[in-house]
Amino acid sequence: MQNRTIVNEFFLLGFSRFHLFQHLLFCPVLLAYIICVFGNFTIILLVRTEPSLHSPMYFFISIFTVLEIMFASVTIPKLLAILIQTKKSISFFGCFLQMYVFNALGETECYLLALMVFDRHLAINNPLRYSAIINSRFCRRLAILPWLLGFTTSFIPSIFTFLLDFCGPNVVDHFFCDLAPVQNLACSDPFISNITTSMAAVLATVLPFFTIIGFYIHIIYTILKIESSEGKSKAFSTCSSHLIVASLFYGSAIIVYVRPKGSHYDKFLALMYTVIIPVLNPFIYTFRNREVKIALRKSITQFMKF
Repeated sequence: MQNRTIVNEFFLLGFSRFHLFQHLLFCPVLLAYIICVFGNFTIILLVRTEPSLHSPMYFFISIFTVLEIMFASVTIPKLLAILIQTKKSISFFGCFLQMYVFNALGETECYLLALMVFDRHLAINNPLRYSAIINSRFCRRLAILPWLLGFTTSFIPSIFTFLLDFCGPNVVDHFFCDLAPVQNLACSDPFISNITTSMAAVLATVLPFFTIIGFYIHIIYTILKIESSEGKSKAFSTCSSHLIVASLFYGSAIIVYVRPKGSHYDKFLALMYTVIIPVLNPFIYTFRNREVKIALRKSITQFMKF
């Protein structure tokens, strides 16, 4: 305990080694954050106000967009601060709070994406029973499950990392406090925390990812049996946006978190799933989803008339 109190703050290295890159990055990241919040908030408003979008699929999409705003807000404001500030510190407890909340929200997204494909699987393979099974009450109960799993799964590696001895150095080679970069600074053996991190990554990313693949194989098989080309097109359109979002998110997350030690390049991959993907998601759901496009055009037309 005496060793732990020596480190009372961490310094986030961020992109300090690329001094010019830092200043160039500030404006794009700020713009990306504004677009992310505005775009996802627009989808939330559309789902809430447009009757045609009052269905389980769009209910889960609205939950996902709320998660995206929260997920981006855990890291991007701090990234913006360290890009322009000389002092790039974060308190000891602030670091671990950021670490836990970030990983909890990220794992919640992983579970939610798997839940969303389960919803599409049920809608396509059991269309007659779908509305009876996925009613509003059942939707709300299902929506709670990813949050419980995400915040529980991330607690274990976070607490094992917190219990490590930190007596210096205290420079985190990242732009936010993440598990592997902080574990690498420990004076005590991080073996257990590394193992729990890998296990949590398997539970929260690898298993849901293969579950999604399994569901989509069955979905595609069912769609191919549909005789009308219009029916096939409609079925594919409801799944394509989700498939793109899931591929982008899981691809980068698996690369970073399954390996316990981490690497110098993880922070560049982290830019993908903390900044770029949350910005792309509203556009993917808008431009690749016919019903959302119609609802958006309708809302814009009503606003212009007003």
